[in-house]
Amino acid sequence: MNWSNWIYLGAGIALGMLFSRLFVRWLRPKQASSNVLSSSSPVAPLDQEDMPPISQQLQQTQLAYQMAREMSQFKAGFLARTTHELRSPLNGLIGLHQLILSDLCEDPAEEREFIAQAQERTLKLLKLMDEILGVARIEHGMNKLDIQPRPLAQILEEVHNLTYMLAANRNFPLQLLPADPEIYVLADYLWLRQILISLIDTAITQMDEGSICISTSIPTSNFVNIWLDVPTHAILWSEPIDLIKSEDQPTQIYQQKAALSPGMRLLINQTLVEVMGGKLEILPSTIAKEPTQQLTRLQISIPLVIPEADLL
Repeated sequence: MNWSNWIYLGAGIALGMLFSRLFVRWLRPKQASSNVLSSSSPVAPLDQEDMPPISQQLQQTQLAYQMAREMSQFKAGFLARTTHELRSPLNGLIGLHQLILSDLCEDPAEEREFIAQAQERTLKLLKLMDEILGVARIEHGMNKLDIQPRPLAQILEEVHNLTYMLAANRNFPLQLLPADPEIYVLADYLWLRQILISLIDTAITQMDEGSICISTSIPTSNFVNIWLDVPTHAILWSEPIDLIKSEDQPTQIYQQKAALSPGMRLLINQTLVEVMGGKLEILPSTIAKEPTQQLTRLQISIPLVIPEADLL
């Protein structure tokens, strides 16, 4: 080994020893200060305000999960109901075609009659599909609603005029309690009127006896409630939720005329009301009637239009 290598080796060892001593001296004061702090005053726990809002975030996450789960169940229920509604008329079409293809018709005239019945049911089925598809397009924003301030009293008066004769023909009284003409709601005029007519028409169709009362509530919390008090026995839309496992009994009644069941119409109307920013609920009625007659209240909550003068 050359003497210059020995010089470099000695210089490296000396520098290493120097840096190690400096590192030890720098480390000892930090350890001492930390020991003093730990022995004299323990570290104070963080205040609840200084801590990150983990619990609040957890609650928000749980709420979001619950809302997403309910929405998923609603969508699944809508799909199941739609499939359930269309299955009965399809079974009727299949039955007619099987009779024709199996040569079970007595003569060509009967065969033509079956073909005509199948054609009629096909057109009715297409109408039902268009109705459901139209509501789905509105829900997803593909078809826009004409939501504007509308006088509530005028809407209810037109609904009463369009449904009064239908109730009178079956000897069912239809009462309208006048609404405040100063109340304006934010809704699609045609769709809100159609929703009310659909609910009243469905109730009249299912009624055996009793009456229907249309009224409104005092506006509160930027909403006004439209109340339809109908006999409880006319509420046939309490159908099974699990329609995949249920039988076809609810829709067999409407198979001949290929009409949507009351439960499906209620779900469609509920969807339309929610698109307009409202809510459709089924509540116990508070109107005092005869003890033998039980009433159920359909409550439609619609956004209220606040006049600009009230905002000043």
